[in-house]
Parts: sequence; structure tokens; C-alpha cells
Amino acid sequence: MARNILVLADVRQQKLRNVTFEMLSAANSIANGGTVAVALLGQQVDGLAQGLGAAGADTVYVVDAPELEKYTPSAYRKALLECIREFDPQVVLLAHSAVGRDLGPMIAMRLGAGQVSDIVAVEADGDALTFTRPIYAGKAFTKVQVKDGLTLATVRPNNLGVTEGLNKAGEVKKLTVSLEAQDMATMVKDIIRKTTTGVDLTEAKIIVSGGRGVKSAEGFDPLKELADVLGAAVGASRGACDAGYCDYSMQIGQTGKVVTPDLYIACGISGAIQHLAGMSNSKVIVAINKDPEAPIFQVADYGIVGDLFEVVPMLTKHLKEVLA
Repeated sequence: MARNILVLADVRQQKLRNVTFEMLSAANSIANGGTVAVALLGQQVDGLAQGLGAAGADTVYVVDAPELEKYTPSAYRKALLECIREFDPQVVLLAHSAVGRDLGPMIAMRLGAGQVSDIVAVEADGDALTFTRPIYAGKAFTKVQVKDGLTLATVRPNNLGVTEGLNKAGEVKKLTVSLEAQDMATMVKDIIRKTTTGVDLTEAKIIVSGGRGVKSAEGFDPLKELADVLGAAVGASRGACDAGYCDYSMQIGQTGKVVTPDLYIACGISGAIQHLAGMSNSKVIVAINKDPEAPIFQVADYGIVGDLFEVVPMLTKHLKEVLA
């Protein structure tokens, strides 16, 4: 059966995050001849609509309003509901980000729709769609089907892949949404950002991460140098954050960010369950630790038993030579 699928563009600091293109590729793979549309919400986002056709959008619904400059639940809910009413999709895909995790259940409740969270795969199964999502901190996976009606799903970034050359029409349609005082019951006055510089952790293809084994804030310096060589993001375990070696914005784990890079280099990380829940689905894991019995080696594809302060600089030097 043909399916109309609506993708909520994930916009951060006036840029489309890569998960938007992953969702568009997934939408085209399951549309089965149906139409794929994008809901683009925000302020001064018209320019972002260009290029979405090449990424797989038949139609781009733009809701541009000053009230949408920052995410507020009630205003974004009203804007997305207007896009849904206009397009009438069978499936709505949102990023499994702070916005998607908040907005998806609200829309599902309002429309009496099915909701599937944190999916890492989706495939057409006859007239139904099968969504795959991790459970038990990533130790197992479950397959979920919504048998009837509208389905909303939040997509974990860096899992679905991007299909090149879809080249759809990308017709832009502007929608006007009346946002009144009651729609702005919650207002964001200011945002104080405490984030790592450089590559976004949740979308990074390569991550160099440090644990308590870095011993101090300065202990992250060799990891940052290696990350610069690889064009990677720098992350940390909760232990390193709790010890004050780095900011919690770098934390990877069950209570931090969940990442799925192509390459994850764990330096001085023992491999506690809490941390593994945030990175065990990485495609290739390299562990560097002095303790040969460290649990991290049980999930690592490659392991180096040694002092990270000796191993990491050697690795950085060699990679500089190779990549030069």
C-alpha cells in the first residue's frame, strides 16, 4: 500500500541536522509510491527548504514565525498539527532528540495515534510497518508494529543511513499558523549553551571518549588532539564528568547521550553498564585501557592494553603521518 509520510525537519542553530536526511531516506524506502513531505518549523527557515527535494522530499511545508524561533511545546504542537492536517500522512517521523521526545507523544495523544520511540530501523511488512528499537539498555531489540491509524516514530540519529540521488520535486508550500497568547503558555527567555565545540556528539561518525583513566581535565588534551586529527567529537563517561574532568554535555551513557558512530575510541573507560548503554551499538569499538580485565574489552572489536597517555600520542602521531 502507498503511504504518505511526513518528516519533521530537525533544525539546530539554523542548520538541518543529518538525521533529517536519514529520515527522508527511510521515508522514501517505505512510502511504496506514496508522497514524502517535510514539515519545516522555525523562524527564517525558508532558505533551508532548498535542497530537501534532492534529499527525497516531494513537498516541503514551511511554517515560519517569530514564535517558533525557540522550541516551545504548545507552539510547535500547533504548527505540526497544522502540517499534519494539511498533508494527512499515515506516518510521521521525528528525530529522537529533546524536541522529538517531547513533541511526538503530545501529538500522538492529541490525535489518538500510535507512538514508537527511539527506532533504529524500519521496514515495510506488507500493509504494516515494522519498527526496530533497542530495549534493556541496548542488550536486546524488539520489533513493533502499529496495526491501524496514524503512526508517529522518533528516530535515533546516525542509524538509518542516507540515500543519495532521490531527486524529488521539493515543492515549497508556506502555511500560516495563528499563534495566540494561550499557545505561548510556556516561553523560553534565554538558552545558555554548554556544549562541546566542533562535531556534534549525537551525529559524529567518529568519537574519542575518555573516562576516569584520564585522571584530570588536562588528561583530555591528548584525546582532543587525536579527535582533531580524525575530525572526531570528544565524549566522556559519567565517571569523568562526576570527577569534574569535563562538562556533563560530553557525557555518553544511559543518563547522557546515546551515540552510534562508525568508530568509537574508548580511552581509560572501564566499561560500566551505564556507559555501554550509550555506545555499545557503535559500528567499530576500539578500547584503550591498562586493565586487561576491564569490561570494555568484552564489547570492543579491537583492544589495546596500555597506558592511554602513551598509546594515544603514538596513535595520533601515526595517524598524522598516514592521513598527511
